[in-house]
Amino acid sequence: MNDIRRTILWVIFGFSMVLLWDQWQIFNGKNATFFPKPVTTPAVVATPAAPGSSAAAVPTTNTTGVPSPASSPAAVPLGAPATAKREKLLVSTDVFSLTFDTEGGSLVKSSFNKFKDMADKNAGFVLLDESAGRVYVAQTGLIAASGGAALPTHKTPMTAVPGERTLATGQNELVVKFESSDLGGVKLVKTYTLKRGAYDISVRHEVINTGTATVSPQLYMQLVRDGNPPVGESAFYSTFTGPAVYTEAKKYQKIEFKDIEKGKVEVEKQATNGYVAMVQHYFAASWLLGDGIKRDLFERKVDNNLYAVGMITAMGDLAPGASKTIESKLFVGPQEENTLEKLSPGLELVKDYGWLTILAKPLYWLLDKLHGFIQNWGWSIVALVLLLKIAFYWLNAKAYASMAKMKAINPKIMEMRERLKDKPQEMQQQMMKIYKDEKVNPMGGCFPIMVQIPVFIALYWVLLSSVEMRGAPWVLWINDLSAPDPYFILPVIMTLTTMLQTALNPAPPDPMQAKLMWFMPLIFSVMFFFFPSGLVLYWITNNILSIAQQWMINTRMGVPPQFNLPSFK
Repeated sequence: MNDIRRTILWVIFGFSMVLLWDQWQIFNGKNATFFPKPVTTPAVVATPAAPGSSAAAVPTTNTTGVPSPASSPAAVPLGAPATAKREKLLVSTDVFSLTFDTEGGSLVKSSFNKFKDMADKNAGFVLLDESAGRVYVAQTGLIAASGGAALPTHKTPMTAVPGERTLATGQNELVVKFESSDLGGVKLVKTYTLKRGAYDISVRHEVINTGTATVSPQLYMQLVRDGNPPVGESAFYSTFTGPAVYTEAKKYQKIEFKDIEKGKVEVEKQATNGYVAMVQHYFAASWLLGDGIKRDLFERKVDNNLYAVGMITAMGDLAPGASKTIESKLFVGPQEENTLEKLSPGLELVKDYGWLTILAKPLYWLLDKLHGFIQNWGWSIVALVLLLKIAFYWLNAKAYASMAKMKAINPKIMEMRERLKDKPQEMQQQMMKIYKDEKVNPMGGCFPIMVQIPVFIALYWVLLSSVEMRGAPWVLWINDLSAPDPYFILPVIMTLTTMLQTALNPAPPDPMQAKLMWFMPLIFSVMFFFFPSGLVLYWITNNILSIAQQWMINTRMGVPPQFNLPSFK
C-alpha cells in the first residue's frame, strides 16, 4: 500500500509541476507555454496624472500620437507643442551607451558594454529602448497645481547644453545637461551625471521661477514600458517582468501588468523612502529619491499596452526669481546583488528569489565567495553543490541506509506478494510485519531528502536569477551558463545520471508501479534540455554526488549495488 501511495504521489507531483509551470507563465503576464497568444505592438507614452486624481483623469491619445488632456482639472497639462528640432544624443561611458532625447530630456535607450545581445554577440544588450516594436523609457517633468499653467514635461522641447559626450580615459564623470525654455513662468534644468564603472546616474532637477507669480510645481519621475515579454525570454521557465515598488513599511511589492489593467493594485501610495522600478530577468531600471522626501507613488496603464510606475514629489512654493533643486538617482543596469545593496536599502530585492530569499541570499553569498577563489562560475557551482552535499551528508546517509534496507528485504516482499496476491488484506498485514521484524521504515528515505528540498530549490533560483551567469563560460563548448547547451551534451548526461539514480533505488514490488516510477525522472530530464547550462550543471553535480554516496553506503551495508531496470513488455 505504501508503494502504491508513493507512486501515485509521484505521478500527481509530476503532472502538478507541469500544470503549475504553465499557469505560473500566465500568472506572471507571460504567454502560455504551449499555446502562446500573439503580443501587441506598443505605441505612445502619456503624462501621469497629478496626485489625488482619479483613473479617469489619465490623459488619452489622439491620432497624432500626442496625449490629449483629460477633462478632470487635476489632469497633467501637456508640454508645449514641439517647435524646436528634436535630436537624439548618444552618450558613452565605460559600462554603457545611453541615448537621450531632447524632447523632455528623457533617457530612451541603453546598451551595455559587458552584457551582449543573445542573438548578436557583437552588440551590447539593449534594456531601455524606444523603437517601432518596443517602448521602455525613463521620463521626468513638472506638474502644476490644479488649474495652473502648463509647465515643462517630458513632452517639452529642451536644449542640450554643449559638452563632452564620451567618458575619456582618466575622466571619472561625465555631465549631460538639458534646459527648457520658459513655460508657465518656469524653467526646468535637468543634469545627468554619469560616473566611471557605475550603472547609477545622478539626476539633478533645478526648477527656476522666471515669472512674476509664486508657483508650486511638483516633480514626477516615471518608467514607462510595454507589457510584452522581454526579447529572447524562455518559454520553459518563467521570471517576473513588470513594475515594483519598495517602501520601508510594506517592503518589496511586485505589480502585475494585468492587475494594473484591472485596477486591482494594492501598494502603498505615499511614503518618505524607497524606490520604484521596472524589473525583468537579469536587469532593472529604478528611480531612487533620498529618504525623508515625501512622495506619492503611482502605477497605471497609459495606453495601448503601455504601463507606467513612478513617483511625484511636491517642490513647495517658489517665489518669483527663486529656484529649488531635487537630487535623485536613476539606476539602469544588471541585477548585481552586491552593487544593488550599496545603492539603496531593498534595491537588491529586484533580484527576486521569492519566498526562499532567506535561504537564497546566503547561498549566493557563498557562491560569490567561491567565485572569488576559483574565478570560474561553472566550477564555483560544482564547488557549492559539493559543500552542500557535505553539509547534508548525514541526512543523506540516513536516507540511503533506509533505501538499502528496503532493497535487502525486497526479494522477501516480492515472494510474499506473489504468494498472497489473491489475499490483499493478508498481504498488507504480512508486509507490515516484515517491515516491523526487519526494523525498516518504508518512508525513512523520504524525510531526510524532503528537508533538503528547500535548499536546493533556493539554489535553483540563485542560478536562474544571477546575471553573473549571463555570458559566463565554463569549459570547452559551454560559453554561456545562462543559455541552453547548444549540443545538448549536458542534458543527455543529466538524463543518464537521473536514470542511473532511479535504477539504484529499490524497485516497487508491483511491475506497473516500477514502470511508473521511471516516468517522472524522464519527464523532468526532458525539461532540462531547454534550461540554462548552469542549472543543468548544478543538477548533474548533485546527481553524481548522490549516486556516489548511495553506492558507498549500499556497499558498506552489504547490499551490493544493482540496477533495478523495469520491464516494458
